Amino acid sequence: MSIVELDEKGRITIPKRMRRILGGRKVLLVNLGDRIEIVPIPEDPFEVLEGSLNTKRSFKELRREAERLAEREAGT
Repeated sequence: MSIVELDEKGRITIPKRMRRILGGRKVLLVNLGDRIEIVPIPEDPFEVLEGSLNTKRSFKELRREAERLAEREAGT
């Protein structure tokens, strides 16, 4: 746990020890009403998901299908 201070532009500096724990350079800030949660985002989010889908189709095929479905639902 660390106490940090906002600068004049509303920014904070995450202490080095915490940055090492988070890893990477991107984080997601989640507003939970009474607090903000910092969630690390992997450098390549798709790499983390690799193998989690049980399908023989490539990511490109799945993406094209999702885009077609979205266009159909949007009526374009």
